[in-house]
Amino acid sequence: QVQLVESGGGLVQAGGSLGLPCAASGRTISSYVMGWFRQPPGKEREFVAAVSRSGGTTSYSDSVKGRFTISRDNAKNMVYLQMNNLKPEDTAVYYCAAAGRFSIATSRTQYDYWGQGTQVTVSS
Repeated sequence: QVQLVESGGGLVQAGGSLGLPCAASGRTISSYVMGWFRQPPGKEREFVAAVSRSGGTTSYSDSVKGRFTISRDNAKNMVYLQMNNLKPEDTAVYYCAAAGRFSIATSRTQYDYWGQGTQVTVSS
């Protein structure tokens, strides 16, 4: 079992930046692909970014590519999402997730463990 806890959410103006850390416990995350998803108000949960076990491969949704950066520190059992040039459409609950069965994962169904989420609100 892997427990994931996101933090760092809040209210930010458009054009601003925010960093979301995700702390893992229970097992080392070095065995897992780690990802970030988000769920905007009234919409389905969607893929944001993923990073391979070593950190050498990343994947991003088109909507965040060039603005968001996912990273991991296996020694600290931490995953991060740095969000720059935020837009009102980035407003959502952001979730950290872990996938044990793939080399990279971009679908919700590929992930085994989920955090509770942290709210990010971007004002215009």
